[in-house]
Amino acid sequence: MSNKKIAVIGLGNTLRRDDGIGIVILESLLASHKTSGIDYLNFGIAGFDLLHRIRDYDTVVLIDGINASLPVGELRIFELDKIEYDLKDTVTSSHELGLKDIFELYKKLGIKTKVYVAGIQVEDVSFDEGLTDTLKARCDDITKEISEFLDVLCHTRKSR
Repeated sequence: MSNKKIAVIGLGNTLRRDDGIGIVILESLLASHKTSGIDYLNFGIAGFDLLHRIRDYDTVVLIDGINASLPVGELRIFELDKIEYDLKDTVTSSHELGLKDIFELYKKLGIKTKVYVAGIQVEDVSFDEGLTDTLKARCDDITKEISEFLDVLCHTRKSR
């Protein structure tokens, strides 16, 4: 078993309404789910340094707002390397690097880290502060679902 940790990375722009959901959920996890063996990192609007940090870990969970035509506030957790990337415009991000860009660079660079995306369907990413009421109402449930996923990851790592 490797000594490398799990990283939970929040992505998002808190000046673009629901796009900040990844940061909001990261802060909520920090307050409610501090676990040894997990690093919590705020990457805001992801840049190329994100890909370098991903390599420092065996497992990474990226939390980000997505636009995938799901019900607003819906959480989907999927493996980055298992995504069907005929997405083009269906799962988008307003960051320097969107999920599709991260996926393509991840593959090209041959990164061995297992990367999961906890994607949360956004409603409004216009320039303004604060989440929409729909996402605010879902924050506790989303935090709980991601916490449960992290518990499974930690348990799986320990039993290897």
